[in-house]
Amino acid sequence: MDQVEIFKALSNKTRLQILAWLKDPEFSFPEQAVHGYADGVCVGQIQLKTGLTQSTVSEYLSVLQRAGLVTSTRKGQWTYYKRNEEAFAALSQLIQSEI
Repeated sequence: MDQVEIFKALSNKTRLQILAWLKDPEFSFPEQAVHGYADGVCVGQIQLKTGLTQSTVSEYLSVLQRAGLVTSTRKGQWTYYKRNEEAFAALSQLIQSEI
């Protein structure tokens, strides 16, 4: 776990918002209920909710993925993202023990 990468990823308000939405995707992205949430949330849905360009949202998600905070699954032309809850558990332990 690269602590610097994690804290850099968490230093952006929109990235924090994306992580909050992905914590409860059923509530945050009800329009995706038809397809389910097993693979995560489609990047297009995240982009619509942020109101930012697709390239900006993709960059934000890449930063979160490099930090290990989200995982992605590709299905055809679509990419789905979900939180890596194991990383959040490890981060919580790190904060409690070292900082």
